[in-house]
Amino acid sequence: MSDTLQRFLFEHAAVRGELVQLDASWQAVLERHDYPPAVREPLGELIVASVLLAATMKFNGSITLQVRGDGPINLLVVDCSPHHGEDEGGPLYHIRGMASWSGEVPEGDLQGRFGNGNLVLTVDPGPGSKRYQGIVELAGSSVAEAIDDYLERSEQLPTRMWLTAGEQRAAGLLLQKLPAERLEDGETWNRLTTLAATITDEELLSLEQQEVIHRLFHEEDIRLFESQPVAFHCTCSSERVAETLRGMGRDEVMGIIDSEGAVEVICQFCNRHYRYDVVDAERLFAGVSPAGESTTRH
Repeated sequence: MSDTLQRFLFEHAAVRGELVQLDASWQAVLERHDYPPAVREPLGELIVASVLLAATMKFNGSITLQVRGDGPINLLVVDCSPHHGEDEGGPLYHIRGMASWSGEVPEGDLQGRFGNGNLVLTVDPGPGSKRYQGIVELAGSSVAEAIDDYLERSEQLPTRMWLTAGEQRAAGLLLQKLPAERLEDGETWNRLTTLAATITDEELLSLEQQEVIHRLFHEEDIRLFESQPVAFHCTCSSERVAETLRGMGRDEVMGIIDSEGAVEVICQFCNRHYRYDVVDAERLFAGVSPAGESTTRH
């Protein structure tokens, strides 16, 4: 099955694993913007990483990953929101992402694409809980190395990721060491991560999930959990745009309409267009929901 997260556990080791492959949801991201390959690759990897990290947490909020830099790619933003239902099948993961760049983006390591930059991780557990944000200097030659470095600096559980993104699929593998006091866990962790490191980008992008797990860990005792779906979903809406415009104030909004003829808002994640003319704006500030939202254009 495409667009799924597969969780698994090593029965005799304090290590868990996750494998995600995104097909239709990744295509939904690419359909909305024409990303060059050198931008597409780290964007897909960051989206995959957001799903893998969200699956290690128990919450109904969202996790956002950002890479900011002063190079050709100045911004990547992705987020993943797990939605837990009442059944025991696990959550549905909603993902979205966007990139901002200028000029020609070179192939190569992160520094060549982003220049000097930061990796920002924000966890919003939802209403009633405190939001957490961590910022570290962008380090490593790949998105996976940058996130591994961030997790090591933040003193969280030892975690390793392998990420890749192509034209048709984005995929990734995560191993995470669970809290334990057994002396052999260090040796086991090293052995399992060494096995996982033999995976190739081509295998992650072409093999089915159970084939990947068997290819890497066929000599291990593994418990597989029910796979969980992933889908593209953007949280933008006419209501949120209206709230933003109200926050700008009537005078500023009307000033833009006087000079431009209308206020146009474009969601950078899904490329959806919202247009407000003078009639819509008057209705907006009169407390009536405007009817001026345009049809979606890509």
